[in-house]
Parts: sequence; C-alpha cells; structure tokens
Amino acid sequence: MNDGKTIRIASGAPWEEIVGYSRAVRKGNMIWVSGTAPMKDGNIVGIGDPYRQAVMCMRIIKNAIESAGGKLTDVVRTRIYLAKMRDWEHVGRAHYEFFGDIRPATTMVQVDKLINPAILVEIEAEAYVE
Repeated sequence: MNDGKTIRIASGAPWEEIVGYSRAVRKGNMIWVSGTAPMKDGNIVGIGDPYRQAVMCMRIIKNAIESAGGKLTDVVRTRIYLAKMRDWEHVGRAHYEFFGDIRPATTMVQVDKLINPAILVEIEAEAYVE
C-alpha cells in the first residue's frame, strides 16, 4: 500500500519537460494519468488511424498505472478527447478492448484542437487502488 507519498511517473513525452507535468501521479490510493497522446519514441503512432492511436494511448495509460503500482482493473474514470466526433466508434472499440469488463465512468467529447493536428485522440484516466 502507498504510504501517502507522492509518486510521479514520467513517460518521456516531449511535452512533459516543456510544460512541467507528469504522465501519472499517485497520492495515497489514487492515480491520475494525464491526457495521453499516441506517442512512441517522440513520434505519433497511427497517423490517420483513430483506432491505432487509441490503442497506443491505452497502452501508455496501462504502463503508467502499473508503474504507479496499480492495474487497469483499478481504473474508475476515463476521459476521451476526439479531434473529430466521427471517429468515436473506432476509439470506442479500442476503449472497450481495454475496459469492456472494467467499465469505468467515461466521457467522450470533441475538442477544437489537440496539441498536434495529426493527433486524433487523447485519453486520460483515474484509478483507485485498494
């Protein structure tokens, strides 16, 4: 069990240092995962493919939660930001593949713009670790 100290998880995304944030933060039993873009080794994964981008986001989120001592089954909330609402089914399918049995509370909204026009989806998550 976490003793209440704050644990910060970095993923190496280029914006973490520029903006000053962590991929995830754990305090006590809670883990918050920042808005997660589909990045790997500084490059956008799945350009033009919302499903592949969402899967990459989910993999990064899973890794961050596990690095903070949690599991995907601890996720209680996700938020999905879409560049285009028409992509909701592709992104929803990826979300289901990771969370179909967990069924966290979720929100899916279209936003005006994400940080890079090639990014079609960004996802954040919150977990409660027993």
